[in-house]
Amino acid sequence: MLSNTLIILVLGLLIAVLLFLLDRLLLWMERRGWIYYRKNKDGGGPGVGNAFLEVQSLLEPSKKELLEIRREDKREQDDSGAPPKPGEEEDN
Repeated sequence: MLSNTLIILVLGLLIAVLLFLLDRLLLWMERRGWIYYRKNKDGGGPGVGNAFLEVQSLLEPSKKELLEIRREDKREQDDSGAPPKPGEEEDN
């Protein structure tokens, strides 16, 4: 009979392989343009960077100008209505 440790190791390995395959599937779907998985629709990263920039703007007034420029760029992108071309990354 198999020991409990061996069963746990096999299940852990199976779960890791399944998660890896799911990640690959989602990346493939993102490349095809079906979903947004790791990259946001607007080409930016997670909102955490902007949150830290918001806090930093309170401590350093020069950062406030950068935050305002980012917001203005975001509004211009939203107003244009045109989606970014596939494979083309935007500068932030």
